[in-house]
Parts: sequence; C-alpha cells; structure tokens
Amino acid sequence: KKLFTNKFRVTRYLDDNPRIYKTIPVRFPPDWRHDVNYSARTKKGRVNFDALPANAKGDYCGVFLLKKEDPLAVADTDPQVLRDALDEFLPQFSPLIQDDVLEAVAKKPVSFLPSFRYAGPRLHQGKACLILGDAAHTVKPYFGLGANSALEDVVILDNCLDEANDNVAKAISLFSKARAADSKALVRISRDLDRPGTMGFITFILPLILDSIFNGLAPKLFAPNVIAMLQKENVTFTGVANRKRTDRALQTLIIGGGLYGMGWSAYKLCSLLALRFKRKTSTVALGMAALLAATKGLTGFAKKFGVAGLAPADVLVRLSRRVTNSRTHLTPLKNLPSDNSKKQANGESFLTPLGGFGNSDKKEEKS
Repeated sequence: KKLFTNKFRVTRYLDDNPRIYKTIPVRFPPDWRHDVNYSARTKKGRVNFDALPANAKGDYCGVFLLKKEDPLAVADTDPQVLRDALDEFLPQFSPLIQDDVLEAVAKKPVSFLPSFRYAGPRLHQGKACLILGDAAHTVKPYFGLGANSALEDVVILDNCLDEANDNVAKAISLFSKARAADSKALVRISRDLDRPGTMGFITFILPLILDSIFNGLAPKLFAPNVIAMLQKENVTFTGVANRKRTDRALQTLIIGGGLYGMGWSAYKLCSLLALRFKRKTSTVALGMAALLAATKGLTGFAKKFGVAGLAPADVLVRLSRRVTNSRTHLTPLKNLPSDNSKKQANGESFLTPLGGFGNSDKKEEKS
C-alpha cells in the first residue's frame, strides 16, 4: 500500500454555532441610500438583520438571522409576535415592512446557513471534471467570502485555460495546484470567525485585539487583522493564513518574554521584601494580590466579549476602533429616517459596502 495518497476527499466541520434565517422583502424610502448594505445587531446577539439591495429603486432583500433555539426560529410564527420583536429590536426597519409581507414571512419555514467544508487535496478528477465555488469551499455568508471567492475561482480558471492554451486537462490540473490550498485556508479562516463562546474568544476576538495593538505599535513588523488582510489585493487566503501564523508566533514570543520578565522581577521583589521584613507570608500575600487583580481585569474583559453564540458582526460592534480599511463598513447610522425616530433601538445599526468583503479594495471603490 502507498504511504501517501492524492485521493480526493471532503472535510466537513461540525457546526457549533448554528444560525437560521428568514428573508424579508423590504423597500427603503427615496431619501435613504440604495447603494449600500444595511445591518443591525442587538446588543446581546439575539437578532442580526442584513438588508442587501436588489435594485436601484430601493427594493432590498432583508435577512433576519436568529439562533437556532430562538422562539421566532420556526415556521407559522404569530405575525403579531414577530411584529412586536421587530418593533423592539429593529425599530429603524420595522415600519418599512408591510403587514401582509410580515404575515407571509411569519408563516414560511426557516432556512439554515451552510456548514463549513472544503475539498482537497485536489479539486479535479480525471481530465475533464473540476469543482469550484461552494462545491470546493463552503462557508457561511459573512464578509462576502463565499461569493467573492467563487468569482476568484472563475478568474483563476480563466487564467489557467489561457496558460494551458485551452487544454482542459492541463488547465484543471493547474487550477487544483493554484487553488486547492486556498480552499482549505479560506474555510479554516472563516470557521475561526464563527466559533462560539470561549473558542470564539480564542480564535477571533483575542487575535483581533492583539493585531490591533501590535500593528498599531509596529505596522512594518505586524500585519493588520485577518479581516483587513482579506481585503488586500493580490494576497491569497493561504498567504493571509501564513502571515497571521507568523504574527501570532512572534506575538506569543514577545508576550511570553514580557511575562517572564515581569515574573522574574516580581520574584526578586518578593525575595527582597521577605528578606527585609523577615516575613515569608508577605511573599504569598503580594502574589495573591497580583493574581486577584489580574483575574478581576480579565473577568471584566471576558464579560464584554465572552457571550456564547456571538456571530462575527456581534463582535465587531463591541470593538471601539475600526477593524477594516473600509471607509463605510461598520459606520454607525446616527439619524436613520423612521416613523419611530424617537425610539432607541436595542442595538446598533451600520452601513456596509455594497460589494461586501473580498480580496480587493477596488470593489469597495466601485460601490
């Protein structure tokens, strides 16, 4: 038997942060912008609402995203209960949804977001069969990674056909070599942005904070956070993953060295105090005081971000500074025109670029 194989296979991940959704058709007023996506999030992450433009006349497709266990996440919901929820959580948008539309939305069954999976280590079979797009790398529709990566697949395949002089067998082999590793990296990056609870803090929130600090202190040494990296042109998903792996190793080395230095200094200080006052208990007391102070600070920080089931956008609204290069993404809408303008939403609303997130800043400029 061969020790190594190039056998085609699909890797599937268990969805540990499932979300369901219902689509809601909505028309925005003429004085609202019709060339951007609108997003709203409740503070505790119960409801996520994204509205994407269907045309230039103000017709939008709203996506009402809920947790799987939410009482509204079922078919045949009471229309009045749904209206009350919209009035409470989305007062900016609720007046724009007609009663007959809301009744139809309440009755229809829910839809499920896809789970994460990727194919590999090659993306072709034989001389004329190739998979690309969602068939090769399935992700949840956050940050536009699914649609934009599928379009990139088409461009890369076209380049491979040109390079192979339209020889299909050679072209699909070239495509596999160029894109298989990216498919794996894309899915792994996307999944790290969607983990719930403690894992979400480790794989998404903490890296965002570390990258914000280190990139701000040494931008030539440390790259921006992963979301900003995904917007950079000519940077592959594999390139993003490798760069962030390098950054994380260097950050860990610096933090570890700093902690070691602090620990050594604290030990020496405790030794001097113990020698000076001849009281060994003072060393224990000092150490306990430092430990309690650190624990209190970390606990307060975790309460802000360590909420089970957070979606990526739920985390972003908790950050005090921008995490992308976009001029419009996550820009608070201060004065949304609405019949309920005096009523405060139980969350925040934001504008996002029409093109979503991809590997190019030019898409945003075209929007």
